[in-house]
Amino acid sequence: MGAGMKTKKEEIRRRFPRIVMNLLMAFIFWIISAFVPPTVEGVAVPGFDFNASLLIWIVTTVIMAIFLIRALSDALVLGDILTDVVVRRLGIKEEMSPKRAARDLIYIIIIILVVTAVSPILATIENIGGTLTIAATYIALGLIILLIYDMGRILYRIIESKAELLADRLTKTVDEKEESG
Repeated sequence: MGAGMKTKKEEIRRRFPRIVMNLLMAFIFWIISAFVPPTVEGVAVPGFDFNASLLIWIVTTVIMAIFLIRALSDALVLGDILTDVVVRRLGIKEEMSPKRAARDLIYIIIIILVVTAVSPILATIENIGGTLTIAATYIALGLIILLIYDMGRILYRIIESKAELLADRLTKTVDEKEESG
């Protein structure tokens, strides 16, 4: 067993329980945000001009988002490990460029899934739900365009290096034919 494999196993053992706990905590705060605010409907927060239910909902949603972000950061590391395994199984050499292009593709899929899941939740927020949904969509679009650009650069470099190798071989073949003939 190589040192890299042991490190990956340790990373999985360390991060997977953290992902589960962060998702569990996010779920708990989601339940709290769904059931507690209606119980204080109509109660005004002293010194502010809004309902206590809105304040509780905002606080629980922010805490839930923090746990989701922590889970996502651990999931991205595990995604990198999974990408290494998939790339190796596909027979792609252990170069950084194809591996990074595969990671970019996985990140694009994750971004699409997250925005698709979060948009209906954002749309339910009073007064600013539509704006938040549009903002999330445009942020996701920007990230996806950036990742597609990175993938394009990577593929361009790979094709360029292969074309240079082919040109060198052709030149070498032509030079050998001229010298012999």
